[in-house]
Amino acid sequence: MKLKMALPAGAVLCISFASCATVPPVTEQSTGPVPYVVTADIQAGIERHIAEKSREDGGTFRLPFEDGELHLKLARVHTEFLANLGPRRHFACVDLASAEGDMYDVDFFLEGDPGDMSVTETTVHKVNGQPIYTWKQNRDHTWVRVPVEGAPPELLGVIKGSDEFDFAYLATVPELAESARMWIPMPVTDDYQTVEVKSLNAPGEWEILDEKEHGNKVLYLSLEPEDSHKEVAVRYHVRRQEKSVYAGDPSAAKGFLEAENLVPANETFQGIAQEVVEGKEGDLVRARALYDHTIDRMRYSKVDSLYGRGDAVYACDSRMGNCTDFHSYFIALARSVGIPARFAIGASIPSDRDEGAMFGYHCWAEFFTDGKWWPVDISEADKCSALSTYYFGRHPANRIELTRGRDLVVDPGPVSGPMNFLAYPVLEIGGKPAKAKVQFSFNRIAS
Repeated sequence: MKLKMALPAGAVLCISFASCATVPPVTEQSTGPVPYVVTADIQAGIERHIAEKSREDGGTFRLPFEDGELHLKLARVHTEFLANLGPRRHFACVDLASAEGDMYDVDFFLEGDPGDMSVTETTVHKVNGQPIYTWKQNRDHTWVRVPVEGAPPELLGVIKGSDEFDFAYLATVPELAESARMWIPMPVTDDYQTVEVKSLNAPGEWEILDEKEHGNKVLYLSLEPEDSHKEVAVRYHVRRQEKSVYAGDPSAAKGFLEAENLVPANETFQGIAQEVVEGKEGDLVRARALYDHTIDRMRYSKVDSLYGRGDAVYACDSRMGNCTDFHSYFIALARSVGIPARFAIGASIPSDRDEGAMFGYHCWAEFFTDGKWWPVDISEADKCSALSTYYFGRHPANRIELTRGRDLVVDPGPVSGPMNFLAYPVLEIGGKPAKAKVQFSFNRIAS
């Protein structure tokens, strides 16, 4: 998406605008030749700024916020959102964590040349994933702040009705000293998404496996050392419909009362769930109570090494995590009181721009009552309370489902056993777990 900003008379600037960006201040540009800037230069500039300020301030990055001061440490630079805004003007989006485990999404604006950049503005945009504000483009192509409470759904990540886009899944094979095997999700067509493979380029020997329990497809690769650093690139054309409550088979739904490796059935979950639903009649009311309880109890945070596995016990004990942890906790509670619930994972397609890189996977859940499946997205509802009612019974059109279910079994499968879930590649080198770099990107098709 292109951004036009209000500039001094006679000047117009067009830039690429990242989804977590904010409107940069307008400053006079220095004269003279402008060095070429790549994103690595901007990353180095912001990391240097944070490191220098942290040393000056006794080991933490101090940032005024509301009526106090935050003491933070660098967690992650969002490399997918680094941007050159024009001559000697740059943008960086950074996650900074507090000692208490709170995560602050901070926007930085910089000016200068590679190796010599200074920060001109610092703004806290989100706290634990919850936006403080969002942005709207006016007809004259300038941007204005919009309070979250008054923002339309598309500014908060929701496209209703339908969406159509090309989706690219790119995985890079790491250095291989011996034979390796890799498993990658292959999204399938269903009642809510139509998926067409536009191209598939992969090293080594490969085949497409059937995961029979949940109906998934999996790309399986046999790799050798000569495949090191090669890319697996799959490009899809996707047409997606907004998902609302839909009919299901009650007998099949009963299978989703069973425990899974990281979503066990135990007395702790039963006790919590029974307390939450006490005095409430009907599974729909009970499910809504568990949904609200999960929002109230959990905090969206990614500050330790245990989050992101969809471990319901971890989520229960720590009361924090990402989307996998939120939904695993909810599923464990729902099953504890006899409400079938199931898991799916994929990616959310940005609603406020039409192309570019995407930040990671996203997951969601469904529960079953009165002959129907109810979609829910509790971590997104937690981030934006204005959408908490929407996400109880709906999933927006701007997403792609990669796989569904947990403890996935294919043949041949990993030495480590069933796959916890499948969004990023599962890789084994010499039979031992390893990681492969992965990147998602998209291009929306104009309607």
